[in-house]
Amino acid sequence: MRLHVVLPDESPDMPVADLAALASEAEHLGFAGVWLPDHLLPPAAYGTTYGGVYEPLVTLAYLAAATRTVVLGTSVLVLPLRDPLTVAKQTATLAHLSGDRFVLGVGVGWEPYEFAAAGVDFRTRGARTTAALRLIRHLHTTGGGEHRDEFHAVDGRAVFQPVPRRPVPFLIGGNSDAALRRVAEVGEQWQAVGLSPSQFASRRDRLRELAGERPVSAGARISWDSDDRDVTDVLAEVDAWAAAGADDLALWFGAVGGFARRLRAFAAASGQLLPATR
Repeated sequence: MRLHVVLPDESPDMPVADLAALASEAEHLGFAGVWLPDHLLPPAAYGTTYGGVYEPLVTLAYLAAATRTVVLGTSVLVLPLRDPLTVAKQTATLAHLSGDRFVLGVGVGWEPYEFAAAGVDFRTRGARTTAALRLIRHLHTTGGGEHRDEFHAVDGRAVFQPVPRRPVPFLIGGNSDAALRRVAEVGEQWQAVGLSPSQFASRRDRLRELAGERPVSAGARISWDSDDRDVTDVLAEVDAWAAAGADDLALWFGAVGGFARRLRAFAAASGQLLPATR
């Protein structure tokens, strides 16, 4: 099971250089990837509920220059709030800048206020997400040409560059049947949030049933955001996720104040990390 870090992008007071330092440290400690959350215009202060002070795609371009091997991804971008042509361009550029280390993690969103502020229909966010992913994949694999669906109309004159050297992988967040169907149809990775390991295993089996022969990986995102929990308890939780068959597990170590301390404590206690000492 690969372990990842969700970086603490919840504080307006955190310099982006500190995010880059944490990304570099996570890479040195042996984590497989670093990820950023996303909220465009939340109805309350950024913090535990709303992450994404720094726009994630722009920030990941900065982090690409500060790292060499880790996967760089969004966990998760609220895709239906964005123009998919722009996202296609940004993500193809990120793939080139990072040496094909970028993963586009997306979700349909859950905060109606942001959709109202952006003038986007909240009710059609699922269909918009799937359509946007299909359009992005079309542009990333063909370099343009005609593509039409319920929401987009691109004619045969369209030219798209840069074309990624390989298709940018799609990670789909969410636990519903609709999310699992989206992974089975257009995604390569699934990320569960808020499930227990046993609940995850049940939904993972459902995903495999929907995907059939199509290969998809399954992972989850968890938090260690309080010093009330001991690192041994967190390691036991990680072991439970490994036993449940998760391919990937992303950890958020809480708000800025204790994030680095908990990150280092976990790395020091985990035999899965710190390759130089294994």
